[in-house]
Order: sequence, then structure tokens, then C-alpha cells
Amino acid sequence: MGLPARRMRLLFGLDMRKAIINTAVSACLSLAAPNVFSHEPVTEARTPINIPSPAGLVTLKCDFHIHTVFSDGLVWPSVRAQEAWREGLDAIAITDHIEYQPHKADVSTNHNRAYEIAQKSGAELDLLVIRGSEITRKMPPGHLNAIFLTNAAALAVSNWQDAVTAALGQGAFIFWNHPGWEAQITNGIVRWYAEHTQLLEQGALHGIEVVNGREYYPEAHRWAIEKKLTMLSNSDIHSPLNMDYHTHAGDRRPLTLVFARERSAAALQEALQKRRTAVYADGRLIGEEQYLAPIFAQSLEIKNRQITLKGKQQVLVQIANHSSLDYELALAAELEQVKIPKKLVLAGGKTVLLRIAGKDASLKGARKLSLPYMVKNLLIGPEKYLPANLEFDITFVPTPAK
Repeated sequence: MGLPARRMRLLFGLDMRKAIINTAVSACLSLAAPNVFSHEPVTEARTPINIPSPAGLVTLKCDFHIHTVFSDGLVWPSVRAQEAWREGLDAIAITDHIEYQPHKADVSTNHNRAYEIAQKSGAELDLLVIRGSEITRKMPPGHLNAIFLTNAAALAVSNWQDAVTAALGQGAFIFWNHPGWEAQITNGIVRWYAEHTQLLEQGALHGIEVVNGREYYPEAHRWAIEKKLTMLSNSDIHSPLNMDYHTHAGDRRPLTLVFARERSAAALQEALQKRRTAVYADGRLIGEEQYLAPIFAQSLEIKNRQITLKGKQQVLVQIANHSSLDYELALAAELEQVKIPKKLVLAGGKTVLLRIAGKDASLKGARKLSLPYMVKNLLIGPEKYLPANLEFDITFVPTPAK
């Protein structure tokens, strides 16, 4: 006996709806499948660090304190070269510990092997890789890095003075690592010991880390100035780079900027010996005014230096910052003729507006004015900021009093 016509129509409608839904789902899956299970290869790209060079020199971005699995690091040496290339560096030094090799059951104890592996990868990437070692002793003298070695194994001796002598015999550049490291200071005091004076007088201490990782040491900064030591800023990296630094969000390791005559290992060493360096860390530049001042000046392009002010009107000036650095300006002194911002950030890679307004509606004639600022993130000494004057030719046009 047949079903009533109304029920047949209901069943037919349900079947049709199921068929339509199944067809739509199948279509969606067929379209989505290639995207769900396939992927594009990661683009291997280098992010440049744009920092101007002082006249006649080349600014090289460097990290001279790096560890691998051949001491207590967690990264294979070739990866260290690849990390540095991607981040825009020009040179690195592999400085594994001589005395401390916790992975020796799994990797070679050859003190030169990490450099050899990293150097091969660096050569393919046009990255300078320097042979080095960390002489790892208690304070004093603490940890010393020796770079530009020819044979790191020669430093594997029981007496630290003999290790230093062996490094000097190879023409090494030697610097004091993390002088303010909490594990090697007493009662929170960073001290200069007699052993450091001895090294300095013997010509066996050439530089000092003003920055190590995330830490800035004002005492080391003062010592570098007073004792004429080369200023360095290094990562002391042990983990994979992106585990310590948010590289994809613009964070970066600390770097030593070396102002070399050319891009070569020999020129790098000569510049370090002559103290032509600056520290680049946590958005700050630290160094001598003779290097920081031209870097700041060459970074900027003021679009309209010649302006006209009518009475107390406001004029907008465009300032382009072609470097990768943000410059944090603070007004050093008020001017009688014009009103300008007390604070101004010249963002890296951007053009920023500076607002200049007249203060006196009766002023008349052309004048040269220097707007006096300090660059708060460019340090030429502990808590001493780079002075920076922005020069303008201003024509004042008086307006009638209202």
C-alpha cells in the first residue's frame, strides 16, 4: 500500500536537502584540501641594519661572544652563521669555553672545530667568522674572550696567565666579558681588581663588554673611557636566537658596531685595536662623540630648512630618518623666538613632523636658529647624552596685534 502523497513529498524534500548539503561539504573539502596539507617553503631573507658610516669608514655590525654545542650552547655552529646573516650582521666570533664542555660525551672536544664548521657556512653567506675562545675562570680575573686566534687548543692550560700569554702569542684581541655578571660580583659591587690592572699594564687587556645580553654596565662604560679600552656589546648567546630575542617583532641581540676601513677580518681587528667601536643595544647607541655625532647627522634629511614664520603661526617641518634607529630627542633649552616640542622621536625609516611656532608676533627679518636638543638614547658617557642641534634659516614676518 502506497504512502500518502504529503508524506512522500516530505521524505523527498529531506532527501534533496541532504543531497545538497553533502554536495556543498564535498565541494568545500575539495577546495580546502590543497591548502590544508600543503605549505610554501620558508623564505630565507636577510634584514638589513641601516646605520650610517663615519667618513672614510665602513660600519660593520658584529657579535663577538657566541656559544655552540661545542661548549655549553644549544646550537650547531653553522646555525649561528645563518642566524647572524638573517639578522643583518657582518661578522661573528665563535667563543666557546675552553674549560667547560658539558656536551663532550656527544660532540668533539676539539676546541677549533666549532669555528671550522661556522666559518664554512659563513663563507657561503659572505659573513665574516672569527676564531675565538672564552677563558673561563673565577673572579679575578673572571671570563676573558680571546678572538682572532690561530689555534684555540693552545689556550687549554691550567694557569689563566698562561692562557692569556698563549692568546697574545697568536696576536689575539682580548676583552673582559660581563664584568657586572651577578655570579661573579660580591655584594652587588662591580670591582676592578689588581689582576685587571696587571693585564692592562702588560698590554693583555684590550676591551671590555659595556653590554652583555640584556645588561648594561655603567661601571664598565666609565672604565672603557678612563682606561682607553675598546667598548664592546655582545649577546653571549647560548640558546637559539629566537628563544632569547623576539626577532620577528623587531627585537634584536646587542651588537658591537665596528668602524673599519674595509669589510675584512684584518680591517676588523685593526679597528678594534684602535678603539673605533660603538655599542648598539636595546635601542641605544653608546660610544665616543666623534662616532655618534656623524651617525646621527647622516641619518637625517630635513626636507625644509628654510621656513617663514608669520607672527605666532605654526609651520610643519618634515624630518626623514633613513637609519634603522629611533632617535629620542629632548629639548636642552628653551628659545625666545620659537616654540618647539620638548620631546620628539625621530622614528627609524620614517618621516616625522616637527612643529615650529613663533613666540613674538613683532619679530622681523631672517635669522639662523639652532634648535638645541639632546639625543637621550645616544650616550657619550654614563648618563651623558649626545647634543644635537637642528639648524634652520627662519624668516620672521610680523603680524599686526589684534
